[in-house]
Amino acid sequence: MDAELWAVAAAIAALAGFVKGAVGFAMPMIMISGMSTFLAPELALALLIMPTLTSNAWQALRGGLAAAAASAKLHWRYIAIVMVFILLSGQLVAVLPASVLFLVLGVPIVLFALAQLSGWRLSIQPRRRRGAELGIGAFAGFVGGMSGVWGPPTVMYLTALDTAKADQMRVQGVVYGLGAVMLTLAHLRSGVLNWDTAPASAAMIVPALAGMAAGFAIHDRVDQARFRRLTLVVLIVAGANLIRRGLMG
Repeated sequence: MDAELWAVAAAIAALAGFVKGAVGFAMPMIMISGMSTFLAPELALALLIMPTLTSNAWQALRGGLAAAAASAKLHWRYIAIVMVFILLSGQLVAVLPASVLFLVLGVPIVLFALAQLSGWRLSIQPRRRRGAELGIGAFAGFVGGMSGVWGPPTVMYLTALDTAKADQMRVQGVVYGLGAVMLTLAHLRSGVLNWDTAPASAAMIVPALAGMAAGFAIHDRVDQARFRRLTLVVLIVAGANLIRRGLMG
């Protein structure tokens, strides 16, 4: 890439980091949707891998190692199924049409967020939690391995559990962080992340983390109700963009 494309890519990474710091997710969606407008999809996917890995480590450990471990223990089934499906589906990048994946991911996300904003509340009852963990986790991991995006289904899951703001941020960091490790391993195997693309991906870490620091400052000033609404608005925007990409083929 020439200097202008590097600057645009860095700006997208910074914006993605800011949104992630504010609401806890959407970095991969913003990076891959923004960068794939001027880069090959495989390169855009490679560029988001290392910033995703480092930013999620920061988010997960922001409250301390003990709190992160407690979150991992509470949601271990969901985390495990996400990681397994990320690793498996990462090998299907060249097999299934990306447009189909974007529609499959985008449509239910938009419908869920609109319904939540209109007043309908999805609630996962304790007796149904295991089924929800396995079902939503499998869906999130399947699309995540091929697109680098598994945040929205995870937010749907945590919102349905009515997770508190601080806990939701930490759980997201743990889930996305462990998932990012699997994504990295999957695409080292698939060839998306290699000796040529890894340095470019590493270069995106600095702008992404700078934007994330600014986003954390916003997050710390937002109360639980506003955080929930903001999260749902970001879900709608992200889902609509995924639908747009799916329809454009």
